[in-house]
Amino acid sequence: MLARPFAARVAAQVKASVSDPHAAQQRVFDMLIHKAKETAFGMDHGFSSIRNFADFSRQVPLRDYEGLRPYVDRVKSGEPDILWPGKPLYFAKTSGTTSGTKYIPLTKDSIPNHIQSARNALLLYIHETKKTAFVNGKMIFLQGSPVLTDTNGIQTGRLSGIVYHFVPNYLMRNRMPSYEVNCIEDWEEKVEAIVRETANKNMSLISGIPPWVLMYYEKLLEYTGKQHIKDIFPDFSLFVYGGVNYEPYRNKIEEIVGKRIDSIETYPASEGFIAYQDSQHAPGLLLNVNSGIYFEFIPLQHVHDADPPRLSLRDVELDTNYAIVINNNAGLWGYHIGDTVKFVSKDPYRIIVTGRIKHFISAFGEHVIGEEVEYALNKALEHISADVIEFTVAPQVNPPEGGLPYHEWFIEFGKRPEQLELLALEVDKYLQEKNMYYRDLVSGNILRPLKITCVRKDGFREYMRSKGKLGGQNKVARLANDRSIADELKDWTPC
Repeated sequence: MLARPFAARVAAQVKASVSDPHAAQQRVFDMLIHKAKETAFGMDHGFSSIRNFADFSRQVPLRDYEGLRPYVDRVKSGEPDILWPGKPLYFAKTSGTTSGTKYIPLTKDSIPNHIQSARNALLLYIHETKKTAFVNGKMIFLQGSPVLTDTNGIQTGRLSGIVYHFVPNYLMRNRMPSYEVNCIEDWEEKVEAIVRETANKNMSLISGIPPWVLMYYEKLLEYTGKQHIKDIFPDFSLFVYGGVNYEPYRNKIEEIVGKRIDSIETYPASEGFIAYQDSQHAPGLLLNVNSGIYFEFIPLQHVHDADPPRLSLRDVELDTNYAIVINNNAGLWGYHIGDTVKFVSKDPYRIIVTGRIKHFISAFGEHVIGEEVEYALNKALEHISADVIEFTVAPQVNPPEGGLPYHEWFIEFGKRPEQLELLALEVDKYLQEKNMYYRDLVSGNILRPLKITCVRKDGFREYMRSKGKLGGQNKVARLANDRSIADELKDWTPC
């Protein structure tokens, strides 16, 4: 009864907040500098003399987690007023590829960014579609444990576990799994328990990272003996996801579900809730311009420069890849979050996530990125009947069989194509279409067309288990510039 009027009110608020994005970003910038000028970081970087973004970019260098770590370590030790006034309420604990465990601060001021953004994504869906039936059913969120530990008075855990404690009471009665099941740390044990707990419930909304939701679906079908998820959950109508591109998984997931359902894409990170899908009809995700984050963008071709150009939102162009940098009310300053994005709209500002800065192949100067390999595979699958469960790509510089080097694609199929070589040729064709440097290398006989190596069933899950990264927010890297992943995957090939 209340969902539609509430959704209409929030939709109006969101529309107003993005109607003048540059003014919104300026207000966020001014607030951040003012509130943090007497922190240790603010005094070290002369915040009291900063008047504009040009001043800020001169005085505050770009950093990744390692660059900010000396300040974070002081916060962890219990010191107040280091990156943001007072102490953070939480640390979102996440694993980094180079920094080990990272402790990302969440403050009283930054928590609403995470909570309200997730809420807004659902309410804008309701406002646009007028669909509210899912609100009355059970909702499952495949997430990390809500159990928190203490770090010198700061509660610490996974972001999804922290967010669990902020779910409104009116949603808790329909939320699954139970607290006890959510606290199970072992991912496979947890999924088994979720299956048993939800198999006879009226699930209407499911949220999670696509490969791990797929695992949940498969175990549900095995447990119930049903053919499709729609036979178990006839009212299931909405899938909320983030973390990876849904398109490589869409066909397989919809085949298992037994029908096409609506979906909402979100872009949450421990560092901040960056964007979310605000329309079922417009491409891209609405950038959170008025939610405590001041954004900067670095053109991807300059991301490794000693002094790269730092652009404000006003300076970005459409269809250009940028590394995204954030400054926020959790105390992150000039912070590389490691993602690359592309703008598909400037009215309002909407983005798509195109990859990770560290995930690329340029063993031969081609600089192939995540967006390009996903495009090539999706286009090829439009013409060739196959279902992809998971994949990753690596260079093969010295082929053991001799001949020219190539890109090796490791793919786990739900349904294998009749001719693997034909799929490889199609993918290669579309990759050449997307990346002219790769095309020149192939046409110039520097590289041979790509090769597909088939990974056996559940091979990627076994690989992730072997690395201690099964489930949760962990994802397989789409690309690597070496063979560190590829060589380990050999244990699960051929299929």
